[in-house]
Amino acid sequence: MATTYRIAVIGDWESVMGFRAIGLDTYPVTSAAEGKERVKELAKDGECAVIYLTEQLAREMSDVLNHYKDELRPAIILIPGREGSLGIGRDNIQRAIERAVGADIL
Repeated sequence: MATTYRIAVIGDWESVMGFRAIGLDTYPVTSAAEGKERVKELAKDGECAVIYLTEQLAREMSDVLNHYKDELRPAIILIPGREGSLGIGRDNIQRAIERAVGADIL
């Protein structure tokens, strides 16, 4: 029997609620502390494969991001929030590629 994994989106209400329309689990939060707790809860049950996290929230959660960056599940993907991109997501992808390949190919 195949395992079904969930995809979650965490961030401010305006940034995440649109993802509900396409069937993703949405978790609006109002603070980094609340976001950290939500990530830990989703990671603990093992049913969440991907967590989309707004960059605005992620900039205050570097400890959580560092903890899960090399884990298979959940993959934490940074997305721009309603204020636009901060470039954090792109920087994280670039660092991951440099670790994997050994050079900056972007």
